[in-house]
Amino acid sequence: MSYLVHHLLRTSAKKDPSKEALLHKGESLTYSQIEERTDLFARGLVQAGLRRGERVGIFLEKSINEALSIFAVLKAGGVFVPINNLLFPDQVRHIINDCQMKAIITPGGKLKEIRDGLPNTPSIEFIVSADGGPGKIQIPNLFYMDDFARMGAGEAPKDVCISQDLAAILYTSGSTGRPKGVMLSHANLLAGSQIVSDYLGITWDERILSILPFSFDYGLNQLLTAFQHGGTIVLLNFRFPNEIIQALLTGRITGLAGVPPLWSLIAQPSSSLHKKQFPHLRYITNSGGTMPLTVLDSLRKALPKTKVFLMYGLTEAFRSCYLPPEELDKRPTSFGKAIPDTEIFLVNGEGELCKPGEVGELVHRGPTVSLGYWGLPEATARVLRPNPLLPPELRTTERVCYSGDLVKADEEGYFYFVTRGDATIKSSGYRISPNEVEQVLYQSGRLREAAVIGIPDDVLGQAIKAFVVPRDGERLEAADILSYCASKMPRYMVPRFMEILDELPKTSSGKIDYPALRRLESPA
Repeated sequence: MSYLVHHLLRTSAKKDPSKEALLHKGESLTYSQIEERTDLFARGLVQAGLRRGERVGIFLEKSINEALSIFAVLKAGGVFVPINNLLFPDQVRHIINDCQMKAIITPGGKLKEIRDGLPNTPSIEFIVSADGGPGKIQIPNLFYMDDFARMGAGEAPKDVCISQDLAAILYTSGSTGRPKGVMLSHANLLAGSQIVSDYLGITWDERILSILPFSFDYGLNQLLTAFQHGGTIVLLNFRFPNEIIQALLTGRITGLAGVPPLWSLIAQPSSSLHKKQFPHLRYITNSGGTMPLTVLDSLRKALPKTKVFLMYGLTEAFRSCYLPPEELDKRPTSFGKAIPDTEIFLVNGEGELCKPGEVGELVHRGPTVSLGYWGLPEATARVLRPNPLLPPELRTTERVCYSGDLVKADEEGYFYFVTRGDATIKSSGYRISPNEVEQVLYQSGRLREAAVIGIPDDVLGQAIKAFVVPRDGERLEAADILSYCASKMPRYMVPRFMEILDELPKTSSGKIDYPALRRLESPA
């Protein structure tokens, strides 16, 4: 029975020990090899002093060692905290101190950085270097992964947790203030893996290309779904989109997950995606924002035999909805209906259920609703609230997740994203969805990326400003794009200002960083 996350690995290792499980930069490990290595690693963590429920940071780039660390920490009874490898030292220190981290696993190249920060991170009691590091570095209680492997054969520590215990803390990108740690139980992660496996049809012969960070719940889920079914996950660190396309071909990849900016890169006209055949690619998925229709059309033309799943989710409740591929032609702007074993409903400002076409806040009910934010009970209470649909006698027994996203549903119950509750632009008395303006900008066919925000305006209340990135080789004039917008939507929706950039800022999980755009913006 799999009731803890690392049981997924254990089950697959027993079922097919010689099956290739992990592949990265030419190195390949079978399920039995991963099981053996993580057993030894877990024993080493316990001997180093790790106890049940204590937090361990995993500050590594996407690699086999990162995947091994996740399962080793769980086998040792700990809680893993994946830290995006791109974060700066002060951001890492915030995470360490916020969750009172007991230990951190990091590459040798970052040991000096960690050592210099130790006086400001008093909770850290030991460090594990994922490699030998650059020479001798004097750090108290420094261990090496190789040392754990040399401790000799033996069983992993006995399971001390149950499914309701904390398994992971994933830090949000910090759209408002400091990043918050979302607490996920073993049950949350297993439910997410089972549900996604169900509607994507994940099987034993799956070969999943992993390009999203494991610090992002969307990326972490790929690792778990692969291991649940004994599939193979191919890890890729990339700089250019063509590296992804090459990996799809050489790795015989069957599944790929991405976010809208990534799909825009892959689908641009100069991409080799349009010149190759991908006979193995069974499906692709999108989450983390609305995929522009022009990008969706381009992907579908380039990948006519590949199923496209549009999805919606949030870290606090993982995945909420998906659109079956057969519905794409009928409703390409919808993100679908509730995932299995989940109920999604919309409530208006009065807390009443919304009628079809009425805009309301999306509320998520189901087994993937998180435990809340680490150390922030007030913030947790704002997002996780009693279920308003239950009788009064039952309301205190269950919490549902209020997403903060404004959504509407059609007569058949399919959902459509409108805007973030705090991102709606109010201009000239109109309420304007940035997403709707962005879709028109993309329809010009000349942009790789677009993002819209509202900026203060004494007359209008807020003026619309667009930040755009041209497609490769495109010579762009702001006046031309604004003229196109004026021909496609009401005047009050046309951006008043436009700035052409080489690249839009991104969060650590690859999404467009709207707060960063607002911080960059000076009064008009």
